[in-house]
Amino acid sequence: MRKHIKDSLEAVRTILIGMGITLRYCFARTVTVQYPDVPPTVKPRFRGFHWYEIERCSACGNCARACPVDCIYIEKSGPRKIEKETGISRGGAMTRYAIDYSKCMFCGLCTENCPTDCIHMGDLHDISGFTRRDTVVEFTELARQGLQSPLPLWMKKKRLPAWAQALKEAWQRRAEPRREEMLKALTEQPVAKPPPAAKPAAEPPAKPAPPPAE
Repeated sequence: MRKHIKDSLEAVRTILIGMGITLRYCFARTVTVQYPDVPPTVKPRFRGFHWYEIERCSACGNCARACPVDCIYIEKSGPRKIEKETGISRGGAMTRYAIDYSKCMFCGLCTENCPTDCIHMGDLHDISGFTRRDTVVEFTELARQGLQSPLPLWMKKKRLPAWAQALKEAWQRRAEPRREEMLKALTEQPVAKPPPAAKPAAEPPAKPAPPPAE
């Protein structure tokens, strides 16, 4: 009987706590973000549309295998290998790296499984379009344009809010130092072979032992 009464009181207590939080928000002041004049409010760990460093990608396929909805497509002309000294992948050309955002659930598993840390969750919140085809982002085509992130339709306008213009310029500055390597990733690049190891010097023949004394 005591346990039953204790459980009932605990249930009432937890309900009152939950209702107290609800009532506190009911009477809180409503704040409307004046988007698009001001940027949307996002958290520091926000998972937005990806940005991709094609020059670092080894096309191993780990991201595609980790994707629970199979929305990542990778094609290459040959094996690629990352150089430890530069962090750049060489070898076959990247012929396609695409993500279908009509299927993507923004879980972030692709970024966690990438061995070269070349795919990242970005800070872009919107990529609306007019057709389903517009939701498939071809990152190899973006690399030809010197871009790492897709530009939504609204960001291609000439007159942008100050925050959107600053964000666009920040993306361009991030990609600018790697533009040459991005273009190289789209072509065949021979992998530099390490020089052959020097052969050890031959040891002189051992002198014959002197004959035993009589």
